[in-house]
Amino acid sequence: MGKNIYTSEIKWAVVRDKLEGKLTTREIMGKYGIKNKSQVETWMRWYENGEIYRFDQPIGKQYTFGHGPESLSKDERINNQLTHLKMENEILKKYLAMRKVSIKG
Repeated sequence: MGKNIYTSEIKWAVVRDKLEGKLTTREIMGKYGIKNKSQVETWMRWYENGEIYRFDQPIGKQYTFGHGPESLSKDERINNQLTHLKMENEILKKYLAMRKVSIKG
């Protein structure tokens, strides 16, 4: 039995779905083919702790100094960070919109 490898896009989609609160953890696991709920919890913890650079790291290699693999150029690291920040901004906007609706309703 090998390890499952999930792309950065899947990890971000899971975080987005979890923050939106429309699906349960089990439903999210089924939607993306994730076999263990602790994986979802780990990604959420990374997101909540601001460790989004970990979404791009390969299995078994958790970089902390440069927050990413050394093989990426500075431009690639900046582009990855920009993509993640845009997605985080989108998630936060959706969350705020949902809170406004729930407060009014």
